[in-house]
This record gives sequence, structure tokens and C-alpha cells, in this order.
Amino acid sequence: MKTKIIAMYLPQFHSIPENDLWWGEGYTDWVAVKKSMPLFSAHQQPRIPLDENYYSLTDIETLKWQAQLAKEYGIDGFGIYHYWFSDNLKLLEKPAELILSHPEVKIDFFFAWDNGSWKRTWSNVRNGNDWAPAFDNKTSNSGDKGLLSELIYGDESSWKVHFDYLLPFFKDSRYIKKDNKPVFAFFQAHNNYELIKRMCLYWDSLAKEAGFAGIFCISKQGPHGEMLDASMRYEPLSANNVVELWKNRFHNVMNRLRPRLRIYKYDKLWKKIIHNAKNHGNQNCYYGGFVGFDDSPRRGKKARIVLGQTPEKFEKYLAQLYQISQKQSKDFIFLTAWNEWGEGAYLEPDTKDGFAYLEAVKTIKTKYEKDH
Repeated sequence: MKTKIIAMYLPQFHSIPENDLWWGEGYTDWVAVKKSMPLFSAHQQPRIPLDENYYSLTDIETLKWQAQLAKEYGIDGFGIYHYWFSDNLKLLEKPAELILSHPEVKIDFFFAWDNGSWKRTWSNVRNGNDWAPAFDNKTSNSGDKGLLSELIYGDESSWKVHFDYLLPFFKDSRYIKKDNKPVFAFFQAHNNYELIKRMCLYWDSLAKEAGFAGIFCISKQGPHGEMLDASMRYEPLSANNVVELWKNRFHNVMNRLRPRLRIYKYDKLWKKIIHNAKNHGNQNCYYGGFVGFDDSPRRGKKARIVLGQTPEKFEKYLAQLYQISQKQSKDFIFLTAWNEWGEGAYLEPDTKDGFAYLEAVKTIKTKYEKDH
């Protein structure tokens, strides 16, 4: 068995009415990326895509380009974030629907449901995503609780509506399956975990009725060890990867001056990932890796920033994780990310490093195939 490297994929790079309303007309992560500024002398911002390719994911040629690039450099598929809120509301669904309707986009994929409400930064709504705090202003409406789009799980009738929407994707030959079970991930499995387990059982029965062997549900590993059929570690911010802030005197001073800015070491994070993988015995836990991380385009001075990344380090550490995963017969590695430009986590080429991070993945895969 060969471990598949799956790059997580953000479908946010196209205009939708909700983003226009909440964050400003024409908002996508490209707006945040372009406006980003360095917060200190060693801070690499803004990040600029190669040839200033600020694409739209409603352009089928862009999707074909991404798929071809991923395949060429050894990425086995995309984990596409899925934003379903209720029977009546889903967001950022167009790129996945375009992929489904265009078989010439030759990339395997599965869905990772980011199952939480969208909220304002200042909102006290639990289990919510505050999408772009740097662009968030409290409204003058005294009745505004900061809830932008509310997640409503509903009952079995609603779960059936959701499953029926997913079924054409599951039936597609490109949709990733394990033992004839469509793979589906819950990114916030802690958000009503008991209900999610019941939903998975119900979906499993529906999947069998549809001709599959069931459904294979993966939970992002959370603070309470939630696990469905399997779990995945989201790096570099997994529950297992709590590290100290940068101990360099300069950065300690910075952290006192900017107590909300959190700065981490690339090497220390990756070494903890490797250590955890080597010493983990659960066959049903899949490991994660990351290219880089810096969410200051979205969060400004409240950002989490990883310093010290290079393509050479990335190749070294990912090669180790890949070898460990192969030795332990893991199905997948989940990589942050293909195109999280607003979080500084992307494999796509930029003006600084070109294709170097993609070349690193290709080198790892080529060497493995040569040795085996």
C-alpha cells in the first residue's frame, strides 16, 4: 500500500454575495493577502503568487491548472473544505460543483466539512469560525449578535437532504474511497460529537443503500480525542502540537509588546510532529504535515506566525513523515495546504520560492517509487 498525500483545499477564492455583505464587496482571501503588511523585520508579507496569479475558482481553466499541477508534482488529491449550514444554506460550493461537472479536471478529492457557524470576531457564539478578523467591524445594530450563518444540524430528514446533495460526488470515480466507502471528514468533530456519531451511522446506512460498503468518517483530532472511523491531525495546530513561543530574545520582547501575536519555530513544530508520529500506535489516526503558517493576512496583530520555513526543511521533514506513514501502513497524510494563502500555508508557486515546495513533494514521491 502507498500512503497518499492529500493537500487540503480552500474553495474561497471567488466572490459570493455573503462575503460581499459581511466583509466588503468583492472580498475573497486575495483581498487580505494583497493588503497584508510585515509586522516586524523578519516577517515575509505580503505573499505574492507567481505571475500575480490571483485566480478565481469559478474559472474552469484555473481548476484544470490546479489539478494538473498537483498530479505532476505528486499530490494524490485534494481535501476540499465543505461549508454546509442547513437545508437552505451552503456556501463556497461552486468550485466543487464545477469539478463534479467537468471530468476533465483530473484530480481525486474528498470533502472535509468545516461544521461550524460563521460569526463576527467579537461574537460569543460557540463553535464558530471568525473568518477574517482583520476585516471585521462591530455593527451599530444593537440586536446584532454577530452570527453570520448558523449551523443547524437538524434531524434525520435534514441529514438525508445533505446526503442526497453529497451522493453525486460520492459516485464520481474521482471521489476518494476506502474499501468502497466514500471518505468524509468532520473538521469540528467536537461540535456536538454524539449527534455527529448518530449522523455517521445514518449516512452509513444510506451509503449502503446507494451501493457502497458504507461511509468512512474521519474526525479532525480535537482536545478530547474525538474519533469516528478514524481521526486526522491538522497541522501545525493539532492538539498534540502545543509548543513554546519562540525563545529568541527579540521575539520575547515582541510577544510582550504584542501579547496577542503568537510566534512559533518551524523546526520545533515539525520535530514534534515527527516525534508524535513515531510514537503513536493507533492505526486509525492519520498524520498531518504543513508547508508553512502565517494567518496575519486575516488576523493582523492577533496572528499565529511560524518562522524559519524553507523548501529544504519542508522536504526533509515531510520525507520523514512519509516514511513513517508508509512503515505504519497509513492510508493518508493530510497536508496544510494547497492554497491557504490567507494562512501562509500553500504549495502553489509564489514569487519567492517558485515551485520549490512542489518540487520537494515530487522528489519524495519519486525517491520512494524508485526504492520500491
